[in-house]
Amino acid sequence: MTISPSLSRSTAVRGLALLLVVSLLAPSAVSALTYDPAEETSLEQGTIASPAGGPTVISTQGYTFQGNTNPKKPARIVSVDRRGDLRWTHDDRVGGDAWFFDVDPLPNGNLLVSSPRAGDTLVFELDPETQERVWEERFNMTDTHDVTYIGEDRIAIANMREWNASAEVSDDRVVVYNRSKGEITWEWYFKNHFPASTDGGYNDDWSHVNDVDPVGEDRLLVSPRNFDQAIVVDMETKEIVERLGSDDDYSVLREQHNPDWLLSENGTPTILVADSGNNRVVEYAKDGGEWVRTWSVGGDSLNWPRDADRLPNGNTLVTDTLNHRVVEITPRGEVVWEYYATWGPYDAERIGTGPESSGPTIRDLNASGTYEITGSAQLTAGGEGGVGFAGRIRATFAGTPLEGPMTEFATRWAHVTPWLRPVWMSGWDFAWTIGAVLVGLCWTGGELVAARRRILVGVRRLADRWA
Repeated sequence: MTISPSLSRSTAVRGLALLLVVSLLAPSAVSALTYDPAEETSLEQGTIASPAGGPTVISTQGYTFQGNTNPKKPARIVSVDRRGDLRWTHDDRVGGDAWFFDVDPLPNGNLLVSSPRAGDTLVFELDPETQERVWEERFNMTDTHDVTYIGEDRIAIANMREWNASAEVSDDRVVVYNRSKGEITWEWYFKNHFPASTDGGYNDDWSHVNDVDPVGEDRLLVSPRNFDQAIVVDMETKEIVERLGSDDDYSVLREQHNPDWLLSENGTPTILVADSGNNRVVEYAKDGGEWVRTWSVGGDSLNWPRDADRLPNGNTLVTDTLNHRVVEITPRGEVVWEYYATWGPYDAERIGTGPESSGPTIRDLNASGTYEITGSAQLTAGGEGGVGFAGRIRATFAGTPLEGPMTEFATRWAHVTPWLRPVWMSGWDFAWTIGAVLVGLCWTGGELVAARRRILVGVRRLADRWA
C-alpha cells in the first residue's frame, strides 16, 4: 500500500501539533502535581528591619465571583503587630460572600469598613477587640470601594457603578449619607462635570470612582480611576477646584487609587497617590499653578499598588496589591517593614496615624527623585516574586517599534491574569497553557476545515458517479 505524500504531511503536522500542545502544558502539569497547599504561604512576615510605629490593619480583597469565594484567595481583614506577627483575622460572610475594600480607623479606635456582598454594599463599624459590628448600613450600590467618615455622623460614599440602563447613562456619583437622619443629604454626579465622551463614553463602569476623602471641612478629594485623574470638589459650589491628570494622559496618572492631600511646611498643596496602572507611587506638588512630579517609586518593583500613606516618620506605607504584600519604605525606597497578606490586599492603615496620610511631603524631606524599591524579602506569597512574564515582555520589546503596544499588553496581562489563573500556576505556566489552548484551537480549526474539504470531495465524487 502506498501512502500519499499529502497524507504523510498531514500526519506529521498532527504529530507536531500534538507534541507542541503537550510541551506547552507540561510546566502547568508539573506545577499541579507538585503543588502542596500545606506549604502555601498565606500570611507571613517579609523584611522587618525595624518595628513599625504601631499595629497595621490590612483589608484583603480576595477573589469572589458570582457569589462564590475562592478559598485559596480569601477576602479578609487582618491586623499585624509592630514586628509583623498576626494579631487577628476577620473574614465574616454574613449577608453573602464578601469583598473587603476600604478600612479606616475611627476616632474611637474602631474601624469603618466597606464590604460589597450579594450585589449591595455593606458599610459597618467593626470593634477590633470583640470582632462585632457596632452598627451597619446596607446600600443598594454595587462594588463600592471607599467610604469615609467626615464628621457629624456623616459618611461620604464613592458610588462607582450607578448605571442607568433605561436611559443608557452613567449616574456614577459621590454622596454624603447622614446616619442620624437615615438619608442622603448631598450628591455630586460625574455626568454633570465631565463630557459624555470621557473614557470612550458612558458604560456600566464609567468613572470607577474608587476614593473620596475630606480636604478641610468643605472639600472632597475624589479619584475617578478610569478618568486617570484626581480632583478636588467644592461641596458648596459643586465645582471642580483642583485637577491632577487628564483622561488617557498616562504620563501623569493611569488608573490611580487612593490619592491623599498633603500640605508642605510652606503651604504648597501636594498629592500622594498610588499610580496603579504605571506600577508606581508618585507625589505631585502644585508649583507656579502647575502640578510637578516630585517623587516616584516603584516602576519595576511594584505591581498594581492601590494605596500609599505618608507616615509621621516620613516613610510611606504602600499596598502592593498584585505582589500581595504591604511595605513600609523610606523616602528613597528602602523596605523597613514588609508583610505578605494574600490574596490581593487593597488598603493598609497604620493604627495611631489617622485614616490617611499624616506625614511630611517629599520636598520637606529633601528626597525628591525617582527610586526603585530595595531590601524586600521577595517572598512568593500569592505572587511571583519578580517581574515575571509581563516584565520579560516589556524588556524584550523595549526600544523597538512594538514597545508601545507590547507594553500595553504586558500591563494588562500583569493586572488581569493573577485574578484568573489557578493558585498552583505561575505566570509562565499560565502563559504556556494559553499558548497550548491557542495551538489546540488552530489545530482543531484546521482539522475541521480538512474534514469539510474531504466531505465535499466525497459528495462531488458521489455526484459524478451518479451523474
